Amino acid sequence: MIFSRGGFQQTLFAAIALLAGVASAQAGSAGSTSVEPVEISARPITEFQIGRADKQFGPFEFVGGLEMTSPTRDFGALSAFRFLKAGSDFIGVADTGFWFFGTVVRDADKRPSGIQNFRMQQMVDEAGQAIDKKWEVDAEGLAVKDGIATVGFERNQRVAQFKIDPADMKAPFKQLDFLVPSRELRQNRGFETVTHANANGQHEGGLVVVSEKSLDKAGNIYAAIIEGPHKGVFTVKRNGDFDITDGAFLPDGDLLLLERSFSMARGVKMRLRRIYGESVEKGVVADGPVLLEADMGYQIDNMEGLDVWTRDDGALMVSLVSDDNHSILQRNLYLEFILHQD
Repeated sequence: MIFSRGGFQQTLFAAIALLAGVASAQAGSAGSTSVEPVEISARPITEFQIGRADKQFGPFEFVGGLEMTSPTRDFGALSAFRFLKAGSDFIGVADTGFWFFGTVVRDADKRPSGIQNFRMQQMVDEAGQAIDKKWEVDAEGLAVKDGIATVGFERNQRVAQFKIDPADMKAPFKQLDFLVPSRELRQNRGFETVTHANANGQHEGGLVVVSEKSLDKAGNIYAAIIEGPHKGVFTVKRNGDFDITDGAFLPDGDLLLLERSFSMARGVKMRLRRIYGESVEKGVVADGPVLLEADMGYQIDNMEGLDVWTRDDGALMVSLVSDDNHSILQRNLYLEFILHQD
């Protein structure tokens, strides 16, 4: 699906499918838990705003993107990813209960040009058996550090840790106390953001989790610092009708959040919001400015995953992926920006 004004109805149907529960289908085929090589076709995206060659969008400079397709049935539903090697090798989770790995390849101008060595593996239980119940493996958030992947799951709400082995991912070895009372987490609005704070900041690299839309009595979004010297629950101020789908800390200690909105009148929108680092504290309502907002006039879809990394020339990069919900009306996208801080 291409987002164009002429394609409004198709786009609207895609958004309706997104919120109507296309993603609630059963997880991928049970049985084999081996790593599955996946053939990916990637069409380059050279314009972020459809029909315009502009590259600058506030502090963001569009570098390029990819529209990814595959004949493999299990490909899609990409809900979170992180780079294992800056701008190249990555790990991710699909909300259908799969791990995925691959490599972004680039042209001579450092723009993304394709995906290589993509493979998937179904999540397994302690006995090594594939888990095929969606409510048990609705993986939405991901953080990586020191060879450990920390995953946030919705429905069966939990934050679990896994040893990273691209050749054979095992069951989790640990579950973490996420501090937010379980009764406050909405079944399909749990922890979409799982990220490590800055190693040299006040939280000393500890894990921070932010829910999608689990609201307190004041209408703010539940979140928590679950590791480090200042553990505790905080909230993020809800700004308009946007829900949080991922986040990562910037080098200066601020938290960059990816947000999504849908309405019958406007369709799907995405937004990037900078949360001031000093407001990520126990008992505080964290807030900050919107840096970028895009609607169906841009190359977006159901944007769910985000990572922040530094390019080899020192540029601060922000990468996004979308979740197609295994719908023929939606797309799997990879988008890449430079975030200018001056």
